[in-house]
Amino acid sequence: MARRGKLRIYLGAAPGVGKTYAMLSEAHRRAERGADLVVALVEHHDRPRTRLLLRGLEQTPRRELRHRDGVFTEMDTDAVLRRAPRVALVDELAHTNVPGSRNEKRWQDIEELLDAGIDVISTVNIQHLESLGDVVESITGVRQRETVPDEVVRRADQIELVDMAPEALRRRLAHGNVYAPDKVDAALSHYFRPGNLTALRELALLWTADRVDAYLRQYRAEHNIHSTWHARERIVVGLTGGPEGATLIRRAARMAAKSSGAEIMAVYISRSDGLTSASPRELADQRTLVEQLGGTFHHVIGDDVAAALLDFARGANANQIVLGSSRRKTWQYAFGPGVGATVARESGSDIDVHIVTHAEVAKGRGLPAARGARLGRSRLIAGWLVGVLGPTLLTLLLAEPSGGAEFASDVLLFLSLTVMAALAGGLLPALASAAVGSLLLNYSFAHPTGGWTIEEGHNVVAIVVFFAIAVAVATVVDRSARRTQQAARLRAESETLTLLAGSVLRGDDTLGALLERARETFGMDTAALLERDPDRRRWTCVRSVPADGQARPLNGPEDADVDVPIGDRAMLALSGRVLPAEDRRVLSAFAAQAAGILERQRLKTEAMRAHKLAEGNRIRTALLAAVSHDLRTPLAAIKASVSSLRSDDVAWSPEDEADLLESIEQGADRLDQLVGNLLDMSRLQTGTVEPLIRLIDLDEVVPRALGGLPEDGVDLDIPATLPYVAADPGLLERSVANIVENAVKYSPPGTPVRVRASALGRRVELRVVDRGPGVPDSEKERIFEPFQRHGDTPRGNGVGLGLAVARGFAEAMRGTLDAEDTPGGGLTMVLTLPTSDTTPAPAPGDADEERKAAHAPGARSR
Repeated sequence: MARRGKLRIYLGAAPGVGKTYAMLSEAHRRAERGADLVVALVEHHDRPRTRLLLRGLEQTPRRELRHRDGVFTEMDTDAVLRRAPRVALVDELAHTNVPGSRNEKRWQDIEELLDAGIDVISTVNIQHLESLGDVVESITGVRQRETVPDEVVRRADQIELVDMAPEALRRRLAHGNVYAPDKVDAALSHYFRPGNLTALRELALLWTADRVDAYLRQYRAEHNIHSTWHARERIVVGLTGGPEGATLIRRAARMAAKSSGAEIMAVYISRSDGLTSASPRELADQRTLVEQLGGTFHHVIGDDVAAALLDFARGANANQIVLGSSRRKTWQYAFGPGVGATVARESGSDIDVHIVTHAEVAKGRGLPAARGARLGRSRLIAGWLVGVLGPTLLTLLLAEPSGGAEFASDVLLFLSLTVMAALAGGLLPALASAAVGSLLLNYSFAHPTGGWTIEEGHNVVAIVVFFAIAVAVATVVDRSARRTQQAARLRAESETLTLLAGSVLRGDDTLGALLERARETFGMDTAALLERDPDRRRWTCVRSVPADGQARPLNGPEDADVDVPIGDRAMLALSGRVLPAEDRRVLSAFAAQAAGILERQRLKTEAMRAHKLAEGNRIRTALLAAVSHDLRTPLAAIKASVSSLRSDDVAWSPEDEADLLESIEQGADRLDQLVGNLLDMSRLQTGTVEPLIRLIDLDEVVPRALGGLPEDGVDLDIPATLPYVAADPGLLERSVANIVENAVKYSPPGTPVRVRASALGRRVELRVVDRGPGVPDSEKERIFEPFQRHGDTPRGNGVGLGLAVARGFAEAMRGTLDAEDTPGGGLTMVLTLPTSDTTPAPAPGDADEERKAAHAPGARSR
């Protein structure tokens, strides 16, 4: 059979990280070692360094294909097969071939080369994997049309990740090493944003890490390696369902924190019969805890707990096991060394076992099994009838006394009645059946009949053995029935508690939904949360959930059939029927969750109230500072200019008067802007901003917002194909004016601020780019706070409200305003607004000529 070629793939975290460059570098290394290598197809994309690496490598001619009105080139698979090199370089694994090619996808061409025994080196980016298409689209807003099945990449013999830090890749783009200069700005502002690149990088690292784990598991299985390899810290926490589990999980989390990338796996091992004495509530709480700490919870079935725990640890390639000190009492060690000692003895040298002390050591297991569900009245009656009347009726049916073998048959018949009584009514009816059966066998069937004496010794033995077997069988049958009932009940409780724990993890804080779930779980008419006033000692209903058609109110514990206290001031109350005592355990979990939700709601309300008070105090303090200085500065300039004009001591020339009047006008404009921002911030703080959303063209608003700025200070570019945005024209104009004014203030002299607009999915981005000093990442959010000015901006240049008002108005219009670094230095403000495909009707007063003028080429730049 012919040898199949090997596939090596360079997996890129994003376009431009250097996959093709790395592939060509590897080709030169192999060529220097004398390998028979050809370049079947490499796309250099006019990148000088990539094109330079193609020199000195043999290249097979491409195949030309006509499609529609163009001529395209693809890899000539037949030419490569005829050349039959040892290694072939084929770029862009996910590429879709031009219609008319022998295969639809390039990876199918590569499969033919591999089948022919040719080794192939190829490249692909993480966003082209089929399984990640939806994830990549949600991150970048771009749907990848060219994809490759994950299995094709997973089957590769070698996968090498080509990675680069997001900022380094953006610098590479800004220097023109990836795309042409006219495409750099669009790429940096769309696909190559820092957040997109970071998310793609994480996808690539996680996918590669999973593939490395798969390689490791395959290698260990192929070489029959059962010992643990410490390639990565994996800590297994053995849980018993006892109260010490939380201590063990937290200890394991502290151990994991000391090792980067460590993984925590909590495992609970139950026996194969499905019966357990573990507390479902404790297990649910421990599952929640380990998931909150970033670990995973596993449930394993095994009769030998120590062996099952070690098998799980070795299967997961774990190198540490954390167990708690035994809760058994001293005398219980006579029955065996315990799980901890057994695991430590059998773990070998590849797994470290940590025995952690806790508060429950040597206190006994203390986990009573759940009580079985009560037998119905009809079953109890049936059991007693079978157990007491059954032997009497059987005696009447067996009219003739028997002996010998026939007496043994009679014993078996009475024994069957005892088993039936145990199945129907439990242990007590079965014991009664055994006692009555023994007496009747003695009186009516053992010679001499009609008396309590027995002549034959073997009959004595038969009756004694009958009673012993009857008691034993009744005990076993009753215990089995009760265990079955216990298992069913524990399963129901576990499912209920798991559902309750899941609601906590999902952050479900709806008190009404929790009360409704409690009412449905226990089949009650009404569920309510009551709270007691500490002063008047009177109960009030916080929330009540009645069933359909039920209007019975619960105003206090006296109105409830079941109540569960929650501390000293709260109570969960239900009405409808009296619940058995064993149901209160699960009901207590509902009560605790209800109290937690109520407390979280109150803390949230108090936090919001405190935040508003603190924000109000801060704004009032800042407002006083602004009034005392920033507002007085333009007023002082106005007053000085007016006083100079009114003075009779100096004869002012027309030029001097014009300068003084200009100073008055500038001061008045400055005052108007400051007061306007103060009023806008006051509206935002009081929540009185009500935007009038309509569909508008950015050309309607942005040019008006730039009206007060120098002609050469802004470079405006709004594409004619831009969709309409849903916004309030007045709020949008004020936001853009504040953003651009801030950019002009910090931009170096002679360097215009660039204002660019572009569409990205269902939104439009307006980017205001300056080349100023920029803002550190730690300060990017702070500059949007009211009365904040970055750096050494002198007082008198504003009160620091412009960006705060701009973001507030943007969020009121369901948009966002964020700050990003400008590649090469500076700050970029990104205003994002929702779009609509609908063409808006002209606003009142808009003329067709005005709209045509707005779309004219001359209106696109300042």
